Amino acid sequence: MGKSFFITFEGGEGVGKSTQIKILSDYLEKKMYKNIITREPGGTENAELIRNIVLKGKVDSWDATSEALLMFAARRDHFIRKIKPNLDNGISVLCDRFADSTMAYQGIAYGKTGLGVKKVEDLYKIVLGNFTPHLTFIMDLSVEESLHRIKKRDIDSINRYECMDIEFHKKLRLAFLDIAKNNKERCVVIDASKSIDDIHNEICNIIELKLLSK
Repeated sequence: MGKSFFITFEGGEGVGKSTQIKILSDYLEKKMYKNIITREPGGTENAELIRNIVLKGKVDSWDATSEALLMFAARRDHFIRKIKPNLDNGISVLCDRFADSTMAYQGIAYGKTGLGVKKVEDLYKIVLGNFTPHLTFIMDLSVEESLHRIKKRDIDSINRYECMDIEFHKKLRLAFLDIAKNNKERCVVIDASKSIDDIHNEICNIIELKLLSK
């Protein structure tokens, strides 16, 4: 059985995660590493149902606690039905968001109404135990540029979080940078303002150094 890796992409809204995951998948295939692309919330039939509940509707449809519980319910199903089986079968998994997003969004960016770091960590332990990604890329972009990119999207594709005020997005960016600072072995911050090709080359170099050469 070949090596398999769980690689996650994190960051605020409009930072280019989906684009980089797609071209990384092609790169790994050329390197003879079988892989799948998935996302959170979502990735399985049950988890996609939860995704539709959480991402659609009014900004204040849910509070942070309700959202976190829904996210972890989706994550548990995703983990046991898709992530773990593929990894066990030697297939790498590239995931657009994972538990760092719950920490950043529901744990930190909501401020006083959020769960806080400890409660999110406790939920993580219950749902995932000691399982963690092999490598996490945190795509960092100024809030102004992030919101500018969001405005270019089709209005039907915009989710609840993209409609939140600028202060939320500022807290969100800082939350992800703080997560990276506290998890230096796993997380790498990527300047998402660079060109698609430059970002891809940087990501590939990091993967070669941290994963494929070992």
